Amino acid sequence: METKHITTPFGGDDKGSGKPRQQLSSGATLVNRYSIQDVIGVGGMGSVYRARDLHFPNVVKLVAVKEMINMAPDPLVRQTIVQNFEREANLLATLNHPSIPRIYDYFSHDDRSYLVLEFIHGKDLETVISDANGFLPEDQVISWAIQLCDVLAYLHSQKPDAIIFRDMKPSNVMINHNGDVMLVDFGIAKTFQTGQKGTMIGTEGYSPPEQYRGEATPLADIYSLGAALHHAITRRDPRLEPPFSFAERPIRRINQNVSVEFEAVVNTALQYNPGDRFPNAEAMKDALMNVARKTGALSKIAAALPAATTGTGIKPLWDFKCEDEIRGTPAVHQGTVYVGCYDNNLYAINAADGKFQWKYPSDGGIVSRPVVHDGNIYFCSEDQRLHVVSARTGKVVWTYYTEGKIYSSPRIADGHIFFGSEDQDLHAVNATSGRAAWKFSTDAPIHSTPLIYNELIYFGTESGSFYALDFRGTLKWRFSAKRSITSSPIIKGQAVY
Repeated sequence: METKHITTPFGGDDKGSGKPRQQLSSGATLVNRYSIQDVIGVGGMGSVYRARDLHFPNVVKLVAVKEMINMAPDPLVRQTIVQNFEREANLLATLNHPSIPRIYDYFSHDDRSYLVLEFIHGKDLETVISDANGFLPEDQVISWAIQLCDVLAYLHSQKPDAIIFRDMKPSNVMINHNGDVMLVDFGIAKTFQTGQKGTMIGTEGYSPPEQYRGEATPLADIYSLGAALHHAITRRDPRLEPPFSFAERPIRRINQNVSVEFEAVVNTALQYNPGDRFPNAEAMKDALMNVARKTGALSKIAAALPAATTGTGIKPLWDFKCEDEIRGTPAVHQGTVYVGCYDNNLYAINAADGKFQWKYPSDGGIVSRPVVHDGNIYFCSEDQRLHVVSARTGKVVWTYYTEGKIYSSPRIADGHIFFGSEDQDLHAVNATSGRAAWKFSTDAPIHSTPLIYNELIYFGTESGSFYALDFRGTLKWRFSAKRSITSSPIIKGQAVY
């Protein structure tokens, strides 16, 4: 292994021998796979390198190689440290969250152990804070805070035991090239600090009081996150201040641009008594979302939040529970989602945060897609009715009765609503009065949603018949397919599909 002798800025010698620690040289190769390019960080336990993965010769795949030096003089202790490292590496390798760098490999060589991780293109939050011209925007800090709460909630929910990060601080938060956060340095190096006097897991200024006593719970991470947010929004480094003195540095006294609501969230996270903090990371995330809602920044923040947390890399921003399955397609209009459910209700849900706004009950399951028109919502139900309700209040405007269940979604054109029913009729209803304009009788139930194009109405039936009508309900032509038609037609060029 090629090395060069350097003395780290943190002092300390290999195995207490007085020899300066050795650092890998550019061009050195680890386990015939990882070619060291340069050093990207130096700490008390070793260095972090940028390296190229040689298993991918046709592309440049960069990885981060975290080095940890085993300085325990006792051979048994050294062996135990390596075993603990391997256990921790295997644990971290099972994590799957978009804000956690992926672990590709780990190995030990002589007195060093190495962890190979996803390389993050970006800057750490501490650098972002120091490089900023003035204070960071509140909505940006809240967006990062929401993401950090999300990843903490993920870690704290691990079974059988919660994973406590223990060292939340700006230098351990990377902001990648997309502007999203990545949580780095999971404290695996702490495994290598066994037996050192004065070692505290965490960082002074960011660590809560109980962590000084050796207590680590999810609430410790809440405090540290609050300290990191205080630093980010005020640019006042807590490591340069007396411990636990945040109350003496009110956020709005330093940065008057911060909302009262956001200051309150940070202050709650920073409570000296753990029981006075948020009970968990999810609660803190909800509080931050409420701040964004009150300050009008929620839509901007929601657009900036990454997709994340499932195995596919997609994370729901929110979810909403109905009382039965959803078979229809939702409609979104002016920040509200309208969706019908098989619990017989049409729901109005805030598109940004998933909060319930109102529901309107019908007497049957709702499969059709709602249509928004002129301040009203139009939808059909298995209760044989077309319902029209106010988009703002959910109050009924009028209803129109047919003689069969309705699975077709309504279409609106020329001041009329067109839809099919199991009563075998295509109905045309005045969109304002709710009175029938006409209906066209077919030979089978109609599940297909009509297509309106060039003043013609196209739809199919369960018997396989396909019709084209004009706006007066006059048949223009008919085509017979061999099987039932349930899908909605489309037009491309001169053809209908």
